[in-house]
Amino acid sequence: MVVLVTVFVAPAPGLTQSPVAKIGFLGASGGAREKPLLEEFRRAFKELGYREGQNVVIEERYADGAFDRLPALAGELLASKPNLLLVAGAPAVLAAKNATSTVPIVMTNSADPVGIGLVASLARPGGNITGMSDFNDGVVTKRLALLKEMVPSMTRVAVLYNPSNPTNPGQLKLATEAARTLGLAVMALEARTPADVDRAFLTIQKERPGALFVIGDPALGTMRPKILELVRKHRVPSSFTGKERIENGGLFAYGPRFEDLYRRAAIYVDKVLKGAKPADLPIEQPNTFEFVLNLKTAKVLGLTVPRSIVLQADRVID
Repeated sequence: MVVLVTVFVAPAPGLTQSPVAKIGFLGASGGAREKPLLEEFRRAFKELGYREGQNVVIEERYADGAFDRLPALAGELLASKPNLLLVAGAPAVLAAKNATSTVPIVMTNSADPVGIGLVASLARPGGNITGMSDFNDGVVTKRLALLKEMVPSMTRVAVLYNPSNPTNPGQLKLATEAARTLGLAVMALEARTPADVDRAFLTIQKERPGALFVIGDPALGTMRPKILELVRKHRVPSSFTGKERIENGGLFAYGPRFEDLYRRAAIYVDKVLKGAKPADLPIEQPNTFEFVLNLKTAKVLGLTVPRSIVLQADRVID
């Protein structure tokens, strides 16, 4: 007589519970800015053994800088029952946090996750959020000091920021404090939309500040081509956080290497899919910063950049 014995093997926690993991990607800015960075995540994720269409699927949503769209986009992704959300930009992380307290959220970048209430602390986030902080707050002082060295005659600086981004008011405060130590007055200009950018540059044209300091923000990042067009038109020395399109008229960019942040986010996603809890994974900050300097723009503006500044640059456009 043959006896058939059925053996039940319980699935291991994490990814092995399902042959295909689903990741929902939510970006506060647009695909033109985010897709190249998301490719860095994909490359790092592939190195960790994941193959799209085989053991992982990534579904993408982009707000194109319209933050009011983020709650609905987060809802769409959650309706597809993802294993986790990969989220870019503080406004998008905030929308994801408001949409779910159970689905894990991995940040690719957020300037001040503790200050805006996303997590309890960097060391022990608590809740369902972990990942990378881009630490833009920490580079505000450095950027402003570089700008003053390149435009030594400057006595007033225009600061363009988006009050709809919860991290921007804090960065404006830091910029104002840093400007005071450099003997500069700050002209704060709000911009949520392209029309706001036009109005801001009408003020710049009238008031003639020495330079423009653009605070890091997904919506302003989406509008960067327009901002650079107006920078060229009005011949305003300008500083950005991200290096994108500096070739088209910006004076310099200084900030974290966002490619590195996205690659490091892949490690977090891998850990979560294998069963780690976001609450127990400390949030990491950038360890690599990038300074890109456009000497062609400096020449057009009639600026002589000190040799000591040129030598600090990671990349020089000349």
